[in-house]
Amino acid sequence: MAKTQETTISEVRAQAKWVHCSARKARLVLDTIRGRGVPEARTVLAFSTRDVAREIDKVLRSAVANAEANHGFYGDDMVISACYADEGPGMKRWKPRARGRADRIVKGTCHITIKLASLTAPSEVVKPPRPAAPVADEVGKVAPEASTEVTSEPEAAAKTKPAVGEAKLAEQPGKAKPKVPRKATAKPRGKKTDQGEAKPKAATRRKPDSKKEEE
Repeated sequence: MAKTQETTISEVRAQAKWVHCSARKARLVLDTIRGRGVPEARTVLAFSTRDVAREIDKVLRSAVANAEANHGFYGDDMVISACYADEGPGMKRWKPRARGRADRIVKGTCHITIKLASLTAPSEVVKPPRPAAPVADEVGKVAPEASTEVTSEPEAAAKTKPAVGEAKLAEQPGKAKPKVPRKATAKPRGKKTDQGEAKPKAATRRKPDSKKEEE
């Protein structure tokens, strides 16, 4: 009996438990993305008018992250093979009615599960190359990129050759560079009056008390 060759489909799953939404409302959204690719399913969830679409989008992103980080798949090439919502525990609440009565309210929860499948093996997946990060120097500044300009030999020698003044300073290591003269500090000005600028008062020494008595 001839054996039929079957294609092995590896699945990656993600699950969110105790989502504050009924299972019926979640299934209405899950039916719209079942069997679609990951980019297309994200677009459908982004334009959905139901609130549970946000929770389903989080589960889908978690499944893609699991596939890329743990199994080496490329998320955009994967397909949603299965997605379903199971019933969770209900939260019991009461609503007041007329004549002192109360009605029972059950706020349902659900467990959302999404499974992704890839038809290619992880070793065959080719991810797009990422741009290389610029190399930083020790000081912390980014090193400039190498110039691709083609220069002739005499021009290159002229760029690397030091100037005449720099060569003379290099030949005489004992002599230091001339110091720049410092600027003179401005004198304090007196207060302005109607007749012009007033001259600063001279400092007067205080006479001792003994001399004042003699006068």
